[in-house]
Formats: sequence, C-alpha cells, structure tokens
Amino acid sequence: MDESKKKDRYEDAKKFVRYSDGAKMYSMGMTKFQEVAKDAKACYKIGQLVLVNTEILDKYLETFHITDSEFYK
Repeated sequence: MDESKKKDRYEDAKKFVRYSDGAKMYSMGMTKFQEVAKDAKACYKIGQLVLVNTEILDKYLETFHITDSEFYK
C-alpha cells in the first residue's frame, strides 16, 4: 500500500490531533480550526501541547447541519 494512503487512513482514525493536523483533516485554515475546536470545548492542554478531541469536534459540527430544504434548491 502507498505510504501516503497509510498515513491518510491513520490520520482519519486518530481521536486526538494537533491544530495543524486537524486543520488539514477538516479542510479548514488553522485559525478557523482553533476557533471551532475552542467553541466545541474539544481542547486538551498538556504543558504547551494542545490536542483536539475529534469525537467531540464531530458532534459539535453536526449541530451546524443544514436541514432546511430551501438551502438545497
């Protein structure tokens, strides 16, 4: 298997990610990812290292799901 595919699959399976990895995973800029992670209260600080719990973040992002059919017209 291609090394980049292995890495991508591993990234998808991570529960905790750094800001830089999370921004890539969620296709966001770093500042927006930091903002969303903080709003979701998904951050864990260990010394100077900040990790984001992707499970908490995913639940938070689901609250923004657009269900209004007018949006999709």
